[in-house]
Amino acid sequence: MLTLLLLATGGLLVLAAAAPALARHAKGAPVVLGGCAAASVLIAAGAVGGLLGGPDALDLPFGPPWGPARVAIDALSAWFLLILGLAGTAASIFALGSLHGPEAPRRLLPYPLFLAGMAVTLLAADGFTLLLGFEAMSLASWVLVAHEHEEEEANRRAARIYLGFAGFGGLSLMLAFGVLAGGAGDVAFAALREAPPDGWRAALVLALVLAGAGSKAGLAPLHVWLPLAHPAAPSHVSALMSGAMTKVAIYVLARFAFDLMGSAQPLWLGAPLVALGAASAVIGALRANLEEDIKTLLACSTIENVGLISIGLGLALAFRGADLPALAALAAGAALLHALNHAVFKTLLFLAAGEVLHGALSRRIDRLGGLIHRMPVTAWAALAGVAAAASLPPLSGFASEWLLLQALLASWRVGDLAFQMGAAAATALAALAAALAAAAMVRFWGLVFLGRPRTPRAAGAEEGGRLVQAALILPAALTVLFGLLPGVMLDLAEPALRLMTRAAAPRAGFVAIGAAEGGARYWPLLVALLLAAAVGAVVWAVRRRAPAGVARGPIWDCGFIAAPHHLPFGDPSSQPTASGFGQPLRRMLGTSLLAAREGVTMPPPGATAPAVLQSGFHDPALVALEGPVPRWRDAAAAQAERLRDLSIRQCLGLTFGAVVLMLALLAWLEAR
Repeated sequence: MLTLLLLATGGLLVLAAAAPALARHAKGAPVVLGGCAAASVLIAAGAVGGLLGGPDALDLPFGPPWGPARVAIDALSAWFLLILGLAGTAASIFALGSLHGPEAPRRLLPYPLFLAGMAVTLLAADGFTLLLGFEAMSLASWVLVAHEHEEEEANRRAARIYLGFAGFGGLSLMLAFGVLAGGAGDVAFAALREAPPDGWRAALVLALVLAGAGSKAGLAPLHVWLPLAHPAAPSHVSALMSGAMTKVAIYVLARFAFDLMGSAQPLWLGAPLVALGAASAVIGALRANLEEDIKTLLACSTIENVGLISIGLGLALAFRGADLPALAALAAGAALLHALNHAVFKTLLFLAAGEVLHGALSRRIDRLGGLIHRMPVTAWAALAGVAAAASLPPLSGFASEWLLLQALLASWRVGDLAFQMGAAAATALAALAAALAAAAMVRFWGLVFLGRPRTPRAAGAEEGGRLVQAALILPAALTVLFGLLPGVMLDLAEPALRLMTRAAAPRAGFVAIGAAEGGARYWPLLVALLLAAAVGAVVWAVRRRAPAGVARGPIWDCGFIAAPHHLPFGDPSSQPTASGFGQPLRRMLGTSLLAAREGVTMPPPGATAPAVLQSGFHDPALVALEGPVPRWRDAAAAQAERLRDLSIRQCLGLTFGAVVLMLALLAWLEAR
């Protein structure tokens, strides 16, 4: 399987190298995007083979000066390669079907390089190869974020902020490998496992990995780039960034925490992951209820789901540190399953958003509406993704979030009182985030696809071609399938869970899942049958009591303003708006968490001017991070400018001093 995965990755690199030449030909784009789709299918197939087979490793005939580059596949990397393969297949097919439209892929070079960078990161077996893939992934995605020029200033700002976070994340991971290598003497994973850190070194490594991988995944407070970068990129790239790239960052975090840092870590090591995950889940879900751009809304939903995955990983670390392997497997299973489920349904939703943009030429919720009549395939496919994101049974999102809730409820078995109190708070925040996510998904699907079109372009929207429809149906079908068979998916993930926790997967049969021995059980097929029976009974009762035949007529006039002559059946603009739908949550929670503001400007008595309602919000984390950065940049530039006036003797002295300090640091680390 490793050979197959290397061939697929090599094919992506060849496509990236040939893309500039192919872009000059009319059939160049289909060749590149079709090759990316084929490579993604091979990656998914190789990942399944890696999960069913054993680990494998290989030294490549090239690499850094100190040794060859090493690649390997084990159960943990295979699980995330499966995520990459599924998301890459759907996104590439969508791009292949969208060669003519508002988001036609014109820059072909970065896209296969983006996929290859993620694959290299997941296959890496040493620090150099992992950082090489991680930086290739970051740089390629940065170019893709800056791809569109219709909103040039906004996209430049998004690309600039994203590049800053990408550089910060890469530097943090480089320092984390440096701290680990100081004790092992090598950056190969095999050597790092033999010398795991402890004490302050373990805390430092975790902090650096949280800064590096957490910023790329979108963990608060380093999440602020994500709602800016996702809308700036083409929709198939946004789907990959949200569905796959954030999971690659989660993989890096899991690789460090569960593998390279050893298994004998204290339970407090998981507390930061639980705390940051709970904060991310609430902030992301709340912002998703307030955003009016559908791609920004989905990006904020990604922050929420990454937070839930982080909670699961943190609980698994804590349970493992408290010598509770069964509960550790429960929490880790919830995290891995939700990573897969979220990758599939969020890829689907971003692709649906891209098709809405193609059909209605807008991403603003208040310029859409009624699209279910003009774009039924997109609407029904998006409904599957929305229901999964809202954690409705029997779809995929419910199974993984149910497992996570069971893990949170079992946290009382850890004997530490402080951890129990923190877990109780995390349980409440996770439940709040799940409720907010459901409200955000109802708002998204209802205002975009139901009601009446709010603009003439929405009224004339058109469905995409067959390839686009296939790209939507594929993840929609997987969302339903994974929701009905979570036990099968946990069986597939069991080798990864044993690597992480040394325990078996939580299950209660072929298709059911269980919390723990003697705990609760979830039977998705039974739930699906009960729901189908209930819906069928309601339809039967309605048809039985309804008069014969179906009559169509104007909709009920309640809620519509008296229509002008050119607007039949009322003015569509009088329907609920995106900001109006989210107003209660903005007033209840937005003031304290997102600095929401709302004010009414009343005209003086006797004036004919209308009253003006002004409302809005901003993320305090972005203000806090953006505020000092320009000042630090200017100060660093001023200090660097002074170096130009140094003499040769002073420059050599600085170089010599830096070498001495590095040698002293290495000697101290070696002595430790």
